[in-house]
Amino acid sequence: MIKTFKYGGIHPDDNKISAEAAIETVVPEGVVRIFLSQHIGAPATPVVARGDKVKVGQLIAKAAGFVSANIHSSVSGTVTNIDLEADHLGIKKEAIIIKVEGDEWMDDIDRSDNIPKEIKLSAEEILKKIAASGLVGLGGAAFPSHVKLSVPPGKTAEYLIINAAECEPYLTSDYRIMLEHAEEVMIGIQILKKAIGVSVAYVGVEVNKPAAIAELNSLTSEYKGIEIVPLRKKYPQGGEKQLIKAVTNREVPSGGLPIDAGTVVHNVGTAFSVYEAVMKNKPLIDNVVTVTGKNLSVRKNLLVRVGTPVSRLVEIVGGIPENTGKVIFGGPMMGKAASNPDAPTQKSTSAVLFMSDEESYRKTSCACIRCARCVSVCPMNLEPYLLKRLAERKDFEESEKNSAHDCIECGSCAYTCPANIPLLDYIRLSKTEVLKIKRNRK
Repeated sequence: MIKTFKYGGIHPDDNKISAEAAIETVVPEGVVRIFLSQHIGAPATPVVARGDKVKVGQLIAKAAGFVSANIHSSVSGTVTNIDLEADHLGIKKEAIIIKVEGDEWMDDIDRSDNIPKEIKLSAEEILKKIAASGLVGLGGAAFPSHVKLSVPPGKTAEYLIINAAECEPYLTSDYRIMLEHAEEVMIGIQILKKAIGVSVAYVGVEVNKPAAIAELNSLTSEYKGIEIVPLRKKYPQGGEKQLIKAVTNREVPSGGLPIDAGTVVHNVGTAFSVYEAVMKNKPLIDNVVTVTGKNLSVRKNLLVRVGTPVSRLVEIVGGIPENTGKVIFGGPMMGKAASNPDAPTQKSTSAVLFMSDEESYRKTSCACIRCARCVSVCPMNLEPYLLKRLAERKDFEESEKNSAHDCIECGSCAYTCPANIPLLDYIRLSKTEVLKIKRNRK
């Protein structure tokens, strides 16, 4: 039976126009700028200085606390500076700037095509290895992976759920990883199972990816305890709470985490990076980035070193088309429009999307017509029209009572609104203020 989540959801066009583009490796050149804060939590602390020579995979910044992540050099060369650099939103953040000189890797990284299968490390050793390798969630939030895998005292993990839904329009990086590295993904899942001590893992894949479902299913006889779960195509099925509901029929309580439903959720790209870290000793120094858009002459799925200027990716796809209205980091629903299209890629950069003037034009909004479509599509069972009114009145205490903090910012409400009201903009404001109130109360 094909599964899905219960409440809300929408069906935007897939636009998976880069799905047939095999992953191509981008050779590093010029200069890379590697942010010290490209994950949730405290920025990493530099352990290199100006003038230092570094190799690919060398530790250049150390995690500054439990909720933080190590940073490794994605290139070999010379550290030319540690300075403030603008990210894709134009926000200045500290970065290590490295001039590329050759491509010399750390000796302990296994770069062969061999696929080792025997997991020799204990659960504790796996967690240490994942933390040392600087792994973060590649589904968008960039939460340090070792933190997610550290089950809190008093909680029990029963299932591992792998998010392979890739429900966001245009994105195809996860799809290509499943097609081209299916066995490595399966080994990565086995490693994650061992790390949290569960015997069952579910891989949720939407049915618009039949080739990926077939490829993974062909390996389940060899890798026991992994079930591939076909999911009905519906956005935002990649949301953790929606995926948990679809796969296990369990619900995460308001304000809760997946572990409160006995589950741990990781992205399929994260499973692949776990394989590389544990079995190949390769830290998180690159990721697959979909470069796409209807107005591009070619679309690509590129294996990109962290810190690579997006301008380099633009060159590879033939430059920015003249009628481009927006450049978005991520997908059209949850991505962020770039004010600095020359920004460097980060660990969690999943896509660079070029949208035409016509596609990116925001229509003029009018008064709410009380149709309640926003309520019917909200996957968190909220009332977006009400949260919008409360935000306008700055009534954040009432916003908290109406669970503004549970919004997953999927944009379904704004997408479906016939009055073109930017509902998510208002709800984000409420959510930010409600979270401040909750933090101050603690």
